[in-house]
Amino acid sequence: MGGLAEPRVDRGLTMRDAVLRAGRGLRWYVRQASGEAKWDEYVDRCRARGDVPMSRREFERHRADHREQNPQSRCC
Repeated sequence: MGGLAEPRVDRGLTMRDAVLRAGRGLRWYVRQASGEAKWDEYVDRCRARGDVPMSRREFERHRADHREQNPQSRCC
């Protein structure tokens, strides 16, 4: 009627889906904010090119050095 979708009857499944979706979104946000995703992206790029990635420690040191040598304006 009128093109509206029927509401789902199984509210438990809908709530579960909403909780899982929110959890995945929160996990994505935390990984982006913490820099964890940068490491995974780097390793994926190395694998795609057939390169051996540097260790996690070396990667984090490189990122820290880069941030020190290339400061960006910040609000605080």
